[in-house]
Amino acid sequence: MKQILVFTLMLFTTGLLNAQTKLSLDEAITIALHKNTNLIKAKNNLEGNKSSVKSAYGNLLPSLGIQGGFNWNRQDVNGTKTDFDGNLVDAVFKNESRGYSAGLGGNWTIFNGLANIADINQSNEELEAAKFKFSKLKQDIVLLTSQYYYQVLNSRKLLEVRQENVKYNQKFLETIQERNALGSVPLADVYAQQVQLGNAELLAIQAENEHENAKSTLLNYLSLDVLEDYDFTDPFEGADVNTSQFLSEFKDIKTMVDDALENRHDYKAQELTVESAYSGVTIAQSGLYPSLSGSYSFGYSGIAPDRLSDAKSMSAGLSLSFPIFSNWNTDLQIQYAKISAKNAEEDLSALEREIKIQIKQGYLNLVAGKKQLDVATKNVTSASENRRINYERYNLGSGTILDVLQADRDYTESLRSKINAEYEFYRLKDTLLNYLGQLEYA
Repeated sequence: MKQILVFTLMLFTTGLLNAQTKLSLDEAITIALHKNTNLIKAKNNLEGNKSSVKSAYGNLLPSLGIQGGFNWNRQDVNGTKTDFDGNLVDAVFKNESRGYSAGLGGNWTIFNGLANIADINQSNEELEAAKFKFSKLKQDIVLLTSQYYYQVLNSRKLLEVRQENVKYNQKFLETIQERNALGSVPLADVYAQQVQLGNAELLAIQAENEHENAKSTLLNYLSLDVLEDYDFTDPFEGADVNTSQFLSEFKDIKTMVDDALENRHDYKAQELTVESAYSGVTIAQSGLYPSLSGSYSFGYSGIAPDRLSDAKSMSAGLSLSFPIFSNWNTDLQIQYAKISAKNAEEDLSALEREIKIQIKQGYLNLVAGKKQLDVATKNVTSASENRRINYERYNLGSGTILDVLQADRDYTESLRSKINAEYEFYRLKDTLLNYLGQLEYA
């Protein structure tokens, strides 16, 4: 029965690997950057920021509009008139008139306390900040996609370890059964190995489920069909992990912090947010200064459409206003604008402190990850040799099956620890690159 279960498990796994669509890490990142909902919304919002800049520049120009009109009027007036006999009789007099007009005109804000200039600056700063936030969002998407992808590769390798362990224990069970038939080992050893094989099969099934869940999580994040089969290519396949070389790419923590403050797009966006807030202060303070605006119009009018040129009118004017008392509303707006600017500065300081913490912890975690991977690699070598020795001692009759079973479990766990440590190191490296603002997304 167990042999049938192993065969079915291997056949099922082989079927999954056939007729699959290959999906590389770069392809997964490309899909994420095209289908991510938050990124699409951010891109749409960028168009709104661009329109705001255009509108701010438009406020410097005079407005222009065309208007046309029609007017009809009739009056009924009661009065008297003389008839043919010279007698006065009552009568109703009707006066009716029609008028047509057409013209153009507009207004022009000449000076408003430099609010229009500050509005242009603020719109440009908000647009550039939105662009930096958009770039940072791309980097975060690349990081999350990579982590999901690494989890798929990690779970696949763990599944392979479990499957190889099933094969090893199946072969070992056959050997014990043969030796038991010859009377060289007790029946208890057969039972112990059967339990070991059953546990290995169960762990293989659990590993298969974890691998499928990891794939579903990634495919769902990429908005792909979770029922379609994909073959995920490993960008690190066949390459030795040179942890020292990876670490040599990073400088000392202080230098990395300086680089991050220079390169981090979210930090640049927050700097522009501060500048935008101070532009808002200028806009609010414009209410303290006089404003000068102009108006102009030019038009025709007549009693019929074809007689519009009978009357022509032109007008132009200037309006100058001085604010004397605004019920402290201007003071309130200025105060709120200054508070917004101070809060933006505080957010910038908080972000700087957070960046320092992220880089310090990220680097220390990467160093610890390197050490963990190095130790895990050595443990695999040691556990492999220990399993070989116990297996040979058991075959020679100088060891017990319990020693072999424990050595096998230790070896399998050392392989799993090494695989987990390897992909954890890749994840920590990408995380630190993202903290530094150096994670590529092109």
